[in-house]
Amino acid sequence: MAAMLGSDLKSRMAREVRQLAQTPPEGVKYVETDADALTEVHADLTGPEGTPYSGAVFRLKLVIGSEFPSAPPRGFFLTKIFHPNVATNGDICVNTLKRDWKPETTLSHILQVIRCLLIVPFPESSLNDEAGKLFMTSYEQYAQRARLMTDLHAPKVQPPARAATPTALGDNNGESQPGPDAAALEKQKLEVLRAKAKAKKKKGLKRL
Repeated sequence: MAAMLGSDLKSRMAREVRQLAQTPPEGVKYVETDADALTEVHADLTGPEGTPYSGAVFRLKLVIGSEFPSAPPRGFFLTKIFHPNVATNGDICVNTLKRDWKPETTLSHILQVIRCLLIVPFPESSLNDEAGKLFMTSYEQYAQRARLMTDLHAPKVQPPARAATPTALGDNNGESQPGPDAAALEKQKLEVLRAKAKAKKKKGLKRL
């Protein structure tokens, strides 16, 4: 019976890892490592726009215990992060991995929930008391501290590589022309500014 359970677990993990690698949730990327995929799953999370973590990449791992899927895996940030629900050792506190755990919960869903935690922290169940108190008393100071930690420890998001555009002979004396994505980049900048303004407005309403 134990061998059958082991076979079932191996089949499920192979299926979920394949799904995570081929069709990951937004802002999530599966990272292949030397670790046994039956016991550890690594992934990179892109910091959501409008948060102190935007523009950066955070690596984390899910540790699969012997009682999985009856018991949830444990989540750890491997990249240092200042967040109410992440302990200094990287341990993650989220209900999906605790009281709300269900055996059918997928790895993709877990990672999606953890990324959402970067947008909406839950200071009521803090693992980092300093971050939790700062989030409740002064969001500006919390965001500044979180951004500082992000800039120090988290690598930046790498823009996609673009093919060089040949320059027409005689145009601009051989100077390079603007890339075809310049308009898209400007649009993205405007969207980021709108998101930040919206977040600031929402924060102000909470204080009323």
